[in-house]
Amino acid sequence: MIRKWIFILLIIVLAGCEKSKFITSDETQTFHENKGQVIEFWHTYSDKESRILEQEMIPAFERKFPTIKVIPVRKPFNNGLKNTLIARAFSNRGPDVVRMKMEWVPDFYQNDLLFPLNHFPDFQKVLNTLNSKTMWAGFHQNKYYSLPMDLYVQVAIFNQKLLKRAGYSRPPHTMEETLDLARQEHYRIGLGGLNIWRTMPFIYGLGGSLTDDKFRMATGYLNGEATVRAVEKLLSLYEDGLIDRMVGEEGGDNWEGVKSGNVLITGEGPWFYNIWNGKELHRALNSTISVPFPHDKGPSSLLDGENLVIMKGSKHKEAAWVFLKWMTSKEAQLMMSKAGIFPTNLEAADSLNFKQNSYNLPYQEALDFTFQRPSVENWDEMDEVYTIYMNKIFQGEISVKEGLTKAAEEIDHFLADSDSE
Repeated sequence: MIRKWIFILLIIVLAGCEKSKFITSDETQTFHENKGQVIEFWHTYSDKESRILEQEMIPAFERKFPTIKVIPVRKPFNNGLKNTLIARAFSNRGPDVVRMKMEWVPDFYQNDLLFPLNHFPDFQKVLNTLNSKTMWAGFHQNKYYSLPMDLYVQVAIFNQKLLKRAGYSRPPHTMEETLDLARQEHYRIGLGGLNIWRTMPFIYGLGGSLTDDKFRMATGYLNGEATVRAVEKLLSLYEDGLIDRMVGEEGGDNWEGVKSGNVLITGEGPWFYNIWNGKELHRALNSTISVPFPHDKGPSSLLDGENLVIMKGSKHKEAAWVFLKWMTSKEAQLMMSKAGIFPTNLEAADSLNFKQNSYNLPYQEALDFTFQRPSVENWDEMDEVYTIYMNKIFQGEISVKEGLTKAAEEIDHFLADSDSE
């Protein structure tokens, strides 16, 4: 705990050295003089998403709420952004609204940096319009600190040509069969890294697990017999050259490999398809088959996404709340869905035209079989520990059982720390 506060003090000092972004345009000054409210919104949207935000969503919002002006500030996604946000929040110099990764939210509310949204009288009404699976990240001690803005999962993307060559018209029904087919035909497995996001769909599909159902303990689960057996199977494929030798550094070009090479299966989010247009999209659709990751009774992949929060230091909380409500409305979320982002608004999700973009359907189906991250502080640190030991295992520095046992013990400490706060 002492090291944690030393770290926070350090990033406050570093952030103090950063050049601030001042909003000083004549338009904004005039807006203030007319008693309008200006809110600053930090986000990490892509180029395509930013165009929709700035050219469609914010203008539509400001037409509907002419006394509120939104200043969007695009930031690169990295841990430096997280540290800057924490530092600015401690010194009350942060933005009003932030779109942040789900797993970041507990770090912020544990440090009392977010404003609880159920302070607003119409919060429950807004809550009822959103996908209940996505609310866990911002819930702490009977308070809600975030609204889910969008969500995504991975699906299994198969190489159609390789399946056909092996006599399959559809992907195998189980992960065991999939990996056995790869070994039999000397196809490659497009494992794109050794972190939790990349590996757990394969491990879950083989019967393994990360923690118990309540996310209170990793020992006995991450190093349990089923998980050890699952990682041993992946390791065996790696040792036989059927998983890229650079898997610890995100592997080779699995995207091209699953479309035209010797990669049988890879896992990826909806951006695998929605970043393409024209001929490239046509090629991706005609060379691959996407389905929810093969699984038995457990989850198939990790639920991820972005949440909207109001920073505790905001001087315009009511205006920020109006903006949050509109950003999670059907109208706004359908606008952003054009970039391939799945809405959390239930009405928006129900009205999506999957016949027009059929590649979205497997992702929608996969949402019913997701593993939801525990709402704990230090998720990034847990993932880092897991990844370090998986790298040691694949590099032959430690046995599967010993590596998973050590990882489970360290993850247990993080889980215990979260329970005590």
